[in-house]
Amino acid sequence: MRVTTAFNRVLAVPGASVADVAFTDDGVVVGLRRRTRLHRCPCGHKVAGRYDRSRRRWRHLDLAIARVWLEAELARVWCPRCQRVRTEDVPWARPGARHSRDFEDIVAWLAQRMDKTSLSKLMRCSWEAVHRIVTHVVTERLSASRLEDLYRIGVDEISYKRGHRYLSVVTDHDTGRVVWVGTGRSVETLQNFYAELGPARCDQLEAVTMDGAAAYIGATRAKAPHATICFDAFHVIKWANEALDGVFAASDITALKTQMKTTTRTNATNSAWRRARYAIRAGKERLSAEHRKIITLIRSERADLHQAWLLKEELRDLFQIIDPDHAEAYLRDWTSRAARSGIRPFINLATKIAKHFDGIVAAVELGLSNSRSEGINTKIRVIQRRGYGHPNPASLTAMIYLCCSGMNIPIPTQT
Repeated sequence: MRVTTAFNRVLAVPGASVADVAFTDDGVVVGLRRRTRLHRCPCGHKVAGRYDRSRRRWRHLDLAIARVWLEAELARVWCPRCQRVRTEDVPWARPGARHSRDFEDIVAWLAQRMDKTSLSKLMRCSWEAVHRIVTHVVTERLSASRLEDLYRIGVDEISYKRGHRYLSVVTDHDTGRVVWVGTGRSVETLQNFYAELGPARCDQLEAVTMDGAAAYIGATRAKAPHATICFDAFHVIKWANEALDGVFAASDITALKTQMKTTTRTNATNSAWRRARYAIRAGKERLSAEHRKIITLIRSERADLHQAWLLKEELRDLFQIIDPDHAEAYLRDWTSRAARSGIRPFINLATKIAKHFDGIVAAVELGLSNSRSEGINTKIRVIQRRGYGHPNPASLTAMIYLCCSGMNIPIPTQT
């Protein structure tokens, strides 16, 4: 069997046949001959003539320990549709790429599952090459259809760099997939998403969950006024815990610490403080017998702190055990009692909740929260740690789309 025939069968390069094979110090260089005389512009238009031509190499999948390079003539053509000179498209590589499609698909598939440093070592390419390949694959495979049939979405931000650098991430509640990522967390950032979505698809939105950020509220009300804004339960309880921390910090718990030393048999004052703080912040269903004793001590020693703890637990009940049909009346009663409690942090909290009243009630009635978005944020953190950081938001954005948008990368080893 001839060498060219063997390589034709082994490589199966689409749209070309092997013309010659050279074994060099850089690896195996496989010369390709195109099967068609027509040249295809990246826009899809085919032309017969060419502007000029040159030889180009593409890195292909390794053959055992040898690197494999595909080499062929590449023409520049005058495209009447684009009205300019462009480099032709070839079937075995993406436009502008220096790697074959098979090589890029393998790298992208592995990038979904491992860190870039190990990946670059395995594939014998640079870290920067991995980034460029991920960008190429995402650009080609990120479908515009991901923005179709959106009815319930979640919006949240995540920091990608120190210095308050954020990405805004939009998640589809029905599929749990990321549908859009933008740099920043301003009104303009989310408006860019709604502009890409378009007025017709904005009108289809039924609910948007968020954390109460003024920028997201303003953008949603301006661009998707028909959508119901729902404020995430996690952040509402976070507000309550922050108010509870304010009461705890202002309370004189010296006598309480003294009793806790005897009750819990510990001499560490800091440990007693941490135990007391955990007892009031944790959900009552998660309290151990020891923590329940601390709550009993707080009730007898610090009535204001115990009242604040009760208000926090009653607010948690809104999202856990209260019938959604009674949510509005329950929250209105809670807000009234918190405002009359005489506890300054909870008076401020009642004012804040009254400002976001409709969104909190809507979240309970619709059974929606930002849990999907928070889950996506956890995955993004894993991506960041796995990549040992990313040099710019575009690099992290490409990885988010690759790993969290439901993108399926076919690999040449699959039949």
